Amino acid sequence: MDTSQLCKLFIGGLNVQTTEAGLRSHFEAYGSLTDCVVVVNPLTKRSRCFGFVTYADAEQADAAVAASPHVLDGNNVELKRAVSREDSSRPGAHAKVNKLFVGGLKADIEEAHLMEHFSQFGTVDKVEIIADKESGKKRGFGFIHFADHDAADKAAVVKFHPINGHRVEVKKAVPREEIQQASSAKSFRGGGRGRGGSANGFSAGREGYGGYEGYGGGGPGYSSYGGYGNGSNGFGNYSQHMSAYGPVKGSGAGGGGTWGRNSNSGPYGAGGYGGGGPYGSY
Repeated sequence: MDTSQLCKLFIGGLNVQTTEAGLRSHFEAYGSLTDCVVVVNPLTKRSRCFGFVTYADAEQADAAVAASPHVLDGNNVELKRAVSREDSSRPGAHAKVNKLFVGGLKADIEEAHLMEHFSQFGTVDKVEIIADKESGKKRGFGFIHFADHDAADKAAVVKFHPINGHRVEVKKAVPREEIQQASSAKSFRGGGRGRGGSANGFSAGREGYGGYEGYGGGGPGYSSYGGYGNGSNGFGNYSQHMSAYGPVKGSGAGGGGTWGRNSNSGPYGAGGYGGGGPYGSY
């Protein structure tokens, strides 16, 4: 399990006058920094008002998050677990949620195994492994409910987890309407085809979890309407969210728009949190 990403924090809402030296000085109070950067516009050299700090170990990063709220140069700044460049453009990657979708669960994985593993990231309120209502057979996916969103962020950042001798994947369980809003914003801001099987990157799941980020629906997922569902039923009655898991990713252009990386079309514009996405990428 690669936990190196847990050492890196995104710092948003910086004063345009905040320098890397000032950012370092503030956050060194919580541990030893191996990296510190204020992201600037490459053309104007003006701060994009966000940056990143990387601690020597995850416990120091935890201490900085626990000390929130932070005020730096008169601004209340936001701390979040930094999302990798690879994952930054994925729908829901920056969402603030307490619930994670867990895919790739083998038959011998029990809820107790999930509870034990994910408790290392924070307090777990509830664990669910979804089973077929009629046969009782496990469908191979479930959900982890954390007491706070930072614990969920930490587990999601790690992404792949070894549980009971198996490798499972987690994603944020983002409400369907938020995914659709992100997709609409992406199209409006010039984003192209997503990574899923349909034009906006998602499947047309009638019920349950549609194809999310190319896993499942419309593409080479477990069923034609998303995830581990059976036929058009998707994930059964869990229609309020949109997420799925499949063995092979779908294809498409991706990038650009709201979740993109290298444009100035994001909601904060060129002078805000960064180009192309709510937090840009680094």
